Amino acid sequence: MGKKHIIFTEEFCQPSQLYPFSLTRQLQDIRVGIFTIREKWERYLKLPSRDKATDSYKDHPQSVQLSQIKKGEAWILLHANILPTVTLASTIKKLQPGDCLLDEQGGPIAYCITEKQVDSKHQIKIDRPLRYKNQVAKIQFPWDLTQLNAKEIESDFILVTKGRKSAAISKTNRVWGAKKIFIEKGAVVEGAFINAIQGPVYIGVKATIMEGSMLRGPLAIGEGACIKMGAKIYGATTIGPNSVVGGEIKNSIFFGNSNKAHDGYLGDAVIGEWCNLGAGTSNSNIKNNAGPIRITTPSGEINVGLKCGVMMGDYVRTSINSSINSGTIIGPCSVLLEAGLSPRVIPPFSWGQDGITKYKWPKVIEDIKRWKALKHCAVSEWEEKMLETIYSSN
Repeated sequence: MGKKHIIFTEEFCQPSQLYPFSLTRQLQDIRVGIFTIREKWERYLKLPSRDKATDSYKDHPQSVQLSQIKKGEAWILLHANILPTVTLASTIKKLQPGDCLLDEQGGPIAYCITEKQVDSKHQIKIDRPLRYKNQVAKIQFPWDLTQLNAKEIESDFILVTKGRKSAAISKTNRVWGAKKIFIEKGAVVEGAFINAIQGPVYIGVKATIMEGSMLRGPLAIGEGACIKMGAKIYGATTIGPNSVVGGEIKNSIFFGNSNKAHDGYLGDAVIGEWCNLGAGTSNSNIKNNAGPIRITTPSGEINVGLKCGVMMGDYVRTSINSSINSGTIIGPCSVLLEAGLSPRVIPPFSWGQDGITKYKWPKVIEDIKRWKALKHCAVSEWEEKMLETIYSSN
């Protein structure tokens, strides 16, 4: 076989079940553990990746059609919601053109194709189905992210630190379980309490851990992230790149570029990109009667267990002292101005109390541009077009 690429596909992955995060991104760009699903697979397979075009608003200039496969190339067509393991990656590396790897239920995991496996109708011809006998971890619903985050931090920690040495831990810190603490060069970590006995703690390049921070693993802090003074962060938590957090956080994920810079509690929650939580914003992660939390999905209501916080889409902002109900779903580009406990479902582009008013489009994109500028970033032409398409359909 010639040059190989990973080509991610959302087919058979039911991306609508991963709303609100799937509305503004491909599934492979969801973060769980230290890395996004895309970044994990690129590291495990040591291959570059692209995305299969779907003729939808989420296609971008780098998306590819099956007809674009060149002679001498081999594509690993990979289902985007599947999480890698050493064993699964090893099995996929051994696939030959025409092979299709299936899980125990017969669902597709990955295909290996060349131009010979693509017919004139751009359909894939399978020569040999293979059954993978081990369990396969998949992200099917948003709350799967928090439920799998501890395991993913553990495996990603091994992946990123194998054969490498941590930067020295400053003596101003108080640490437990130092062998499971890895600090990238360029990170600033002074005067913190770091406990890695229950799970590893990874601190990325150019991250800043301010004095008085209390960190408990398993924990991942991404490149350029900032942990404010006196923050209390429990495992299993991921603070994505360039995010700023403070207050109390437990078993939560920040995808990246989001802020919770002040006091307030966040538990069993997932926060998308470019969000800002006003001072004192807190979420409930358990009902006051300790009963099961039910969330409405495209498949109907699902019992997600006793604990579930907010699932917050991209570009969401909350006012000071916002109180978010347990199991709340907030659509992208919403501004929460609640006087009391939030409703459990807030549609995209909602503005104000109870989501009564739809955020006006010119104001939506103008405000997003301002928030991105605060982190020295800009809205791309593709990003603006994607958001406007979503706005028009909601």
